Amino acid sequence: MSEALPADLVRHVVGSTGLAPTTAARVVADVMAYFDENVEDFVRRRHAELKRSERKNAEIWVILSADLRSRPFAAARLSERQLRRIVYG
Repeated sequence: MSEALPADLVRHVVGSTGLAPTTAARVVADVMAYFDENVEDFVRRRHAELKRSERKNAEIWVILSADLRSRPFAAARLSERQLRRIVYG
């Protein structure tokens, strides 16, 4: 992950779990990377996983559709103009 980890989040994980700071940082980085995956990357990765488990595409498409409905994805980067349009219409 290229961005710095939120220090307050790492401290929170350390405090709430008792993990060592380096372990907590690794956990935070893993979780942030998981939620940073975009839809296209997720679909490609998940399709490959399901193919490796010898599932057929007809079944895979059903599973992928359900996965997509239940999984949050990172928001696209927005320009200042796009942010203003969200707020002011």
